[in-house]
Amino acid sequence: MEKFNDVSVFSIIPFVLMLLAIAVLPITSPHFWESNRNKLIIAITLSIPEIIYIFYVGNEGHLFHTIFFDYIPFIILLGSLFVITGGIHLSGDIEAKPLTNVFILGIGAVLASFMGTTGASMLLIRPIIQINGERKLKVHTILFFIGIVANCGGLMTPLGDPPLFMMYLRGAPFFWFLELFVEWFFVNAMLLLIYFIVDSYYYKKENPKDISFDKTNIKPLKIEGKRNFIFLLGVVLSVAFINEHYFPLIHESEYYRFVREAVILAMAILSLLFTPKLLRVSNNFNWHPIEEVAYLFLGIFITMDSALIYLVKHANELGITTPTQFYYYTGILSSFLDNTPTAVTLHSLAEGLNITTGEMVANIPEILLKAISVSAVFFGSMTYIGNGPNFMVKAVAEQSGIKMPDFISYMIKFSLILLLPLFILAELFFIR
Repeated sequence: MEKFNDVSVFSIIPFVLMLLAIAVLPITSPHFWESNRNKLIIAITLSIPEIIYIFYVGNEGHLFHTIFFDYIPFIILLGSLFVITGGIHLSGDIEAKPLTNVFILGIGAVLASFMGTTGASMLLIRPIIQINGERKLKVHTILFFIGIVANCGGLMTPLGDPPLFMMYLRGAPFFWFLELFVEWFFVNAMLLLIYFIVDSYYYKKENPKDISFDKTNIKPLKIEGKRNFIFLLGVVLSVAFINEHYFPLIHESEYYRFVREAVILAMAILSLLFTPKLLRVSNNFNWHPIEEVAYLFLGIFITMDSALIYLVKHANELGITTPTQFYYYTGILSSFLDNTPTAVTLHSLAEGLNITTGEMVANIPEILLKAISVSAVFFGSMTYIGNGPNFMVKAVAEQSGIKMPDFISYMIKFSLILLLPLFILAELFFIR
């Protein structure tokens, strides 16, 4: 990381306010928060004092690097995955047996790592609701869907979840994330097993007439927009191979990295050109979700600039040094804020420790990167606000007439009693 001047601890206030707005306003002022225009106003308002301060202390080069080499690639990747997966439509209605639901959630866990948790969630949430349409007891299915498809499934590649892509931009090789397969398999396999037991219990409590109707009301599954899988493969290959590990020329100038972003953007444009508009209509595709991400993360990336600098300069004073500490600090913050800025912040903290011995990945000890990455992805499922797809899945379910638990009930009835014990076991078994 380039040299930069120290900053005051008070310069972190805009970043804290930005994260608090994201955490609190959806609960206290949901109507106000629905407007992307209001999100942009908040982002700009909190960014202005940060920009003024950054220029005042002479760190404008660091801010430029954050926006140009972090924010822009981040939005291009998320936007392209959003566009491409929005062109894939899965329809049909098969028998909603526990094994069927487990199979769909298992497929979602795999897809989440390669098409992103948002893409996999939007692809599968409506089909699984349709398949379970004849069943009355199905809230538990949506909760496990959030845990598996919208979060824990996205651990194996930097495409899976935004925190991992940010670690990739900081130097973690694409294929390094496959080393997290054991953690991915353990947590997702346990969730699928528990879900099968829970769903089998509720299946037996269903009205026999509903089950009988479900068995006869069958429509074969159908995938439309298959050519988008080619564009999706183009994105995967771009992220995997267009980087400094395979193109040494990038070491000469960071601007060469934008060849990757150009290819990714081209895949999205091809998807828009070659996907029938009616297919996107069937997916209820619109630009609102990605606009929301773009506006909010513009504010996050700008306001967190001083926070990152402060952590690098003062890391040794904070007392966070062990993998266990990094795991749980990342987890707590990812649960109640957003897992992407949390991962970036903890990575900067790890950098500030100036550790140079042992196995290093992305300029920090490999075990610390592992702790940050695993925790950010898993703990994003602890609340509705931990990861972007969570609220999106909840909204689609409620639009379909499924009464979802509120913010507190989600934690008490699901994440604290089921997810948290598994995440603790994952730390005890693997983050050492």
